[in-house]
Amino acid sequence: MPTRRSIGLALVAVLAAAALVWGFRPRPVAVETGVASRAPLAVTVEEEGRTRVRDRFEISAPVAGFARRLDLDAGDSVTRNQVVAELEPLRSTVLDPRTQAEAQARVTSADYALQAAEQKTAAAAAEASRAQHEFARRKKLRESGGVSQEEVDTAELLAQRTIAEQRSAAFAVEVARFELEAARTALSYSAAQPTPASVERVQIRSPVAGRVLKLVRRSEGVVAAGETLIEIGDPAALEVEVDVLSSDAVRIAPGTLVRLARWGGDADLLARVRVVEPAGFTKVSALGVEEQRVWVIADITSPPEQWQRLGDGYRVEASFVLWQGADVLQVPAGALFRHGDGWAVLVVAGDRAVRRSIVLGHRSAEAAEVINGLTSGERVVLHPSNRVEDGTRVRER
Repeated sequence: MPTRRSIGLALVAVLAAAALVWGFRPRPVAVETGVASRAPLAVTVEEEGRTRVRDRFEISAPVAGFARRLDLDAGDSVTRNQVVAELEPLRSTVLDPRTQAEAQARVTSADYALQAAEQKTAAAAAEASRAQHEFARRKKLRESGGVSQEEVDTAELLAQRTIAEQRSAAFAVEVARFELEAARTALSYSAAQPTPASVERVQIRSPVAGRVLKLVRRSEGVVAAGETLIEIGDPAALEVEVDVLSSDAVRIAPGTLVRLARWGGDADLLARVRVVEPAGFTKVSALGVEEQRVWVIADITSPPEQWQRLGDGYRVEASFVLWQGADVLQVPAGALFRHGDGWAVLVVAGDRAVRRSIVLGHRSAEAAEVINGLTSGERVVLHPSNRVEDGTRVRER
């Protein structure tokens, strides 16, 4: 029969074996987890951009002369036909027959340019009228269910664009008219005459109503013909220019929704892509890598009272919405890893990490759409290390 001593030794041996098993048992790996859930998802391209005045007018000296000091400051409002600068003729300047003939040729060229601008304005007006009529027709058809809302929105966007183009064409006519006047002024003040007691000044007028964007030359002095003196524009007619990678530009189309963030206001602004320029350019990144970039131009569609303090050349962060869904089953992007030819995640099942293959749909920088392989509410391992594999014991951090 076993004695008390043998029973005690057996118990000590069992406890020692149990302690060894417990001591050498693999410890659970501490992991961070996320949840597969249903929520809105948007696929975006994010880049930094800047605002710019859509119709910018650089007012230059029509002739070489002596510019008087400008009385305007940046931000001042100017009216159409307002005198913004004055030139006095150079006392010692005498135009030879060749220069005078060139001045006459410039008048003729400006006259033809005015006629061309007027024809373009008429064409823009006809196009705007047609687009507005088409918008009204589709809007009426929408009421009866004849067309989709997307077609109505497209027609409205086209009508707004043609109206803007008509406005730009009208500005171009005014610019051409004033360029003709400037050319005629250059010709009329080019004759060599004795210096009169009171020198007649050339008045340079603003072709449009707007605000002073920049004073290129403020102090008085001699200026050359064509030298820019002042820049004028309408800050209410702003657009956004963003340079994006060419690989992203091919996914952006006119009409794409753009969200403008971190521009200084409380809420994001909305915009629509108007133009994706067809030509790219090379830009060196901050890391010294050459990148092919493309300019994308967008029109701000938010009410002007929300962004009235925005000006020319202000920084914005543009987010181009390529795709979005309201109720999408998604998983954090940090949980994804390659497995074979597809994607997989590690699902936390009890105290184990279980590898599960999934089928993905759309992806953003933060999350990915799950088409098959997961259900809402399941927890997955985020950023799994090489210590976590299929079947590894884990504990949530």
